[in-house]
Amino acid sequence: MSLSRREFLKATAVSGGGLMLSFSLGGCAASDNGYRQSDGEGRWTPNAWLEITDQNGITLTIARVEMGQGTVTGMTTLVAEELDVPPDTLQTRFAPVGDAYRNPLYKLQLTGGSTSLATSWQPLREAGAAARIMLERAAARTWNVEARRCTGRDGRVWHPDGQTTLTYGQLAALAAHETVPDPVPLRPQSDWRYIGKTNTRHDAEIKSTGQAEYGIDVDLPDMVYAVMTRPPRLGLRVDGFNANTVRAMPGVIDVVETERGVAVVADKYWRARKAQDALEIVWDETDALDLDVDRVFEIYARAADDDSGETEREDGDVEQARSQAGQVLEAEYRVPFLAHATMEPMNATARVNENGIEVWAPTQAPDLGRIAAARVTDFSPDEVTIHTTWIGGGFGRRLTQDYIEEVAAIAFQVRRPVKLLWSREDDMRHDVYRPAMLHRLSATLSDEQLTGWDHQIVGPQVLNWYARNAAAAQFPWAPKFLYDSLARVGVMAEGIATPKDTSAIEGAVEYPYAAPNVRVRHTHVDAGIPISYWRSVGHSHNGFVVETFMDEIAHSLGRDSYAFRRDLLKQKPGDLAVLDRAAKLGDWSRPVPEGRARGIAIHRSFGTLVAQVVEAGIEGGAIRVYRVACVVDCGQVVNPDVVRMQMESGIMFGLTAALYGEIEFEQGAVKQGNFDDYRLLSMYDLPEMTIDIIDSEALPTGVGEPGVPPVMPALGNALFALTGKRQRSMPFKVEV
Repeated sequence: MSLSRREFLKATAVSGGGLMLSFSLGGCAASDNGYRQSDGEGRWTPNAWLEITDQNGITLTIARVEMGQGTVTGMTTLVAEELDVPPDTLQTRFAPVGDAYRNPLYKLQLTGGSTSLATSWQPLREAGAAARIMLERAAARTWNVEARRCTGRDGRVWHPDGQTTLTYGQLAALAAHETVPDPVPLRPQSDWRYIGKTNTRHDAEIKSTGQAEYGIDVDLPDMVYAVMTRPPRLGLRVDGFNANTVRAMPGVIDVVETERGVAVVADKYWRARKAQDALEIVWDETDALDLDVDRVFEIYARAADDDSGETEREDGDVEQARSQAGQVLEAEYRVPFLAHATMEPMNATARVNENGIEVWAPTQAPDLGRIAAARVTDFSPDEVTIHTTWIGGGFGRRLTQDYIEEVAAIAFQVRRPVKLLWSREDDMRHDVYRPAMLHRLSATLSDEQLTGWDHQIVGPQVLNWYARNAAAAQFPWAPKFLYDSLARVGVMAEGIATPKDTSAIEGAVEYPYAAPNVRVRHTHVDAGIPISYWRSVGHSHNGFVVETFMDEIAHSLGRDSYAFRRDLLKQKPGDLAVLDRAAKLGDWSRPVPEGRARGIAIHRSFGTLVAQVVEAGIEGGAIRVYRVACVVDCGQVVNPDVVRMQMESGIMFGLTAALYGEIEFEQGAVKQGNFDDYRLLSMYDLPEMTIDIIDSEALPTGVGEPGVPPVMPALGNALFALTGKRQRSMPFKVEV
């Protein structure tokens, strides 16, 4: 049974006089199990709300975390538009753990997949509109006039005479007793004041002035500090350590062992670090992995040779096209492991009390954090409280809750408020990485036409990796809550932890070009390296491979890269429009300055289509990117400035991966440790970036990740045009 509109929105009065509008972020089609809670008497008591106080304060509970992608700005804009108040007048708070806050696409309370605004577009607007209409009705009842003649605007309801007003705060208590409109009429686009406009970021001031509290800023009374020594090689286990020696050092409170390693707890952070230097651990090497990256790709290649893979898409007959082809073009691509390298390293703070355990953490998935803390203590998930903080970069890293498991296990043993801080080296060497992948492609050509496309993807899938390694108990830190622990809170039956894992194939299986014969296969193989979601996930490597190989095909046919793509997208006017605008924006038809070349690529991810033209050259033996022209179609734009920010951020993220990104292993140990050997794009290296946004009235799609995939192949294609050398692996190399 689905929720009716009246169940979806419910108004109540708050103490002191005010309006609290409860609503489900899953929308009216959400199931009862996912979005209804019983108070024991059959009444619905949801816990998501928009609150208007008698002091004229408006507070929105934010169910998606803010890690720089503009979630808070977008969500407040949606509500503000329908309330008809400036977005910066809304106050916000991050949601506690609760079923009503689950992401309806994943049925988990998490932020990822560039879904925050898309899933909030309708329910948040309806919540704001319902509140405004109820305030107008309350004013009409007070004035004994028709409600349709009253107008809510700028925090007041205006009388039909155009002079008399009552503030939203004055009306809030009365409005709480009005009926919720069903259906909820939304403001027409012609009346929009804020959606689609460049409004100041809601979080700009508090971040600029240091008022925003990130996880690393949390400070509790009597708090102590912990640092963790984790296995220097994959698969090592603690066999013993000199606990008494370290405990005797100045400021040291305790030395405790957890599933992840050995933690030193001290009264000050630096004392904990100094004591860590004196820690001597004996490691059990029974299950140690002796791997380097070359060995990983040997494993992949052998699996590819032995197994044709699971067919994920098959149109026509690729084998027949091969037998009839005038030419067969083949290529192999390799992409490396990549770290997330968030600006704020992993950290969390925990405190055990008489009611359970509280955790303050910069997490993308607070309900999974709750389960993670419960798994390593004797508390039930209901006895774990997660306080979500501002986040200094996520990129998928903070979906994995290992750092929350660590701090919960430490606090449970020492019974003191504990802040756990990872160093940059901890963060780099104990990440859960973007998987390295091997790709084998072949294209069949006849009569100067593309007749067949065959793409074999070789490597692990993220969820399958978790399942395999958690079940085998090879890596006790693995997020087992994705599987066994979810059953403890009754959500396993909802199909949450067992979706089809598309992390390896997304961006490849949707191959957009008009080829009569298409086959996409995946050969699953796992070398044992810990992996997780990385910004744009499978699109990050599949976008690179597909768009680079398309360039190879165009070159083999003697075709212009842009014109070749254009011919194969004629049946997709939306794609064609984006491609054409990118070519124009990037001056594709104009001569390139001497010593430079251009490359083009187009890719759809998370519902958003992005095309980019990169202009690059070589200076002093190094690659230099001069300009990136980017066109994006992300449906209805809520804030164009946020879209531009995210495209620019994605471009920089992708260029960093293309130019520098590589995590290497030596005998199972990560070689990189900080930004000196895992470089990021510097301010000096930033190209000129021009962002063009397609005007659209379609539903909003994601913008946090889609800027990443096309910039890598566009750069690689530009380098080929310049040097004649094809970039089939990353980071890119140039011969000088």
